[in-house]
Amino acid sequence: MTNFNVGSMNRRKFLGTAAASALTTVGSSTLISQAVAGNKYAPYKTPNILFILADDLGWGDLSIYGRPDYQTPNLDRLARQGARFTNAYAAQTVCTPTRVGFLTGRYPARLEVGLREPLGNISQVGSTVGLPPSHPTVASLLKARGYETALVGKWHLGYLPNYGPNKSGFDKFFGHFSGGIDYFSHKDGSGVLDFYNDEQLISVPGYTTELFTEKAIAFIKKPRNRPFYLSLHYNAPHWPWEGPGDESLSTTLYSNGNYTAGGSPEIYAAMIKSLDDGVGKVLRALEETGQANNTLVIFVSDNGGERYSFFGPFRNRKGSLNEGGIRVPAIIRWPGKVKPNQVNDQPIITMDLTATILAATRIPAAPKYPLDGENLLPALIGEKRLDSRPLFWRYRSGINIQGAVRLGNWKYLQQGSSQGLNQYLYDLESDPGEQTDLKESHPKIFRHLQRQFDRWQFEVLPVAQFPA
Repeated sequence: MTNFNVGSMNRRKFLGTAAASALTTVGSSTLISQAVAGNKYAPYKTPNILFILADDLGWGDLSIYGRPDYQTPNLDRLARQGARFTNAYAAQTVCTPTRVGFLTGRYPARLEVGLREPLGNISQVGSTVGLPPSHPTVASLLKARGYETALVGKWHLGYLPNYGPNKSGFDKFFGHFSGGIDYFSHKDGSGVLDFYNDEQLISVPGYTTELFTEKAIAFIKKPRNRPFYLSLHYNAPHWPWEGPGDESLSTTLYSNGNYTAGGSPEIYAAMIKSLDDGVGKVLRALEETGQANNTLVIFVSDNGGERYSFFGPFRNRKGSLNEGGIRVPAIIRWPGKVKPNQVNDQPIITMDLTATILAATRIPAAPKYPLDGENLLPALIGEKRLDSRPLFWRYRSGINIQGAVRLGNWKYLQQGSSQGLNQYLYDLESDPGEQTDLKESHPKIFRHLQRQFDRWQFEVLPVAQFPA
């Protein structure tokens, strides 16, 4: 029986994918031009990068993905202007590791902070673990090539004085360090103020989503003579569930820090409306400053949805490696490069977005830190599917551990603990709700994916021995 690697195990260096080696050559202009049949890709200016990350937004929480009870016109428009993915996955089913996966372009379980699922408040973990400043990030790589870099929003990858966005490649930071803050008081679940301008603690009034939108617009409109990379990491629609008109909840329902209480479908809709309005304003700022046509825009969620999300046909939610916990909306727009109105069923994962940003900017990955993601531009520009490759997950919550592999339409899933492990095989094309276990009728496929998961586990860090 397959089991999870717990404790001391071989940590062989992962050799990376073919795409990782390809990205080391992006200094030449051939990588993207060859993505188009006939090598007809026109030269382009160095693009700006706008990466927008929503927090706990479920796969079906945009109306273009099927949400039935409200509309998201700005994000729907963004999707129609570029490519919308229907088989996009988060690197993990909770916040911290997915952010590790995006910023490093590597599986979260390659770093200790990626095993904090998720990282607790500063009062719980202090500044003992975080994203090492020495580890290359997409921000540090772009900054080294002349990009002006900024992170607006949620960090959740370690606390001062040892960790923070300004130590990991971002010139500017405006936002919060912990996983969830009140939208009005800006305090974390322990009642500690958590709102910063760079590394200075600040107290400012306002609804967090709107404050992040305003700061992002100011950054976009700032005069500059070099390209920019802006990571806009909204904390919406993460709990506590407060819409822009719910300030009284800060001092009543959520005053004791019980941020996972309350909420309603109506409040959730108001939170999503504020998020959608904010994205619309940020995109208009690109247009008003004449930068829209030379800006690669990516929108995605950090994991599956929560209590008030719409999951479509998928099972379970955040905290599960069933599809509802890891399947997310994902949109890529690059005017003149990525054709509009694309609906792409290519399976992708968070780290692919990192690889795509580096490919688009023609910046190589750090040789000692090969990427686990693949460049999506050939699929988006050349309309060529990526070769089928396995995608991996492993998640621990308390004594419960889960693991999963997706390869083509097949999904292998483990769920259990040291006391017992259940294993499943699903055909996601015919059974997206993961209702029918096919391991008995397809034993060869089951064993193949089981072995792939075992091999991958030996290439990453063992399951953490500390509290998640």
